[in-house]
Amino acid sequence: MTSTRLATARLTERACHQRDAHAALALLDQSIALRHRRIALIRYLLAQQLGAELQPRHHDYVRKIAARLSAEALARIAGAARARLRP
Repeated sequence: MTSTRLATARLTERACHQRDAHAALALLDQSIALRHRRIALIRYLLAQQLGAELQPRHHDYVRKIAARLSAEALARIAGAARARLRP
């Protein structure tokens, strides 16, 4: 596994399993830098659920993506974000 993948796996563990808002925000920033769409939306919702300090650039990025998706696609993405958090 490359160091980038390992770092992403560690951030995902912290965000999803330890409910670390800073890790969720780092994952979102990574997705924005890599121009992800669906995963960026999932990570945005995850960061939001964890109370991360989202900035206007985060909101703007996902707003542009969400504007191109159907209501059904958005609902699936929201479900995927909820599923990432363990109870």
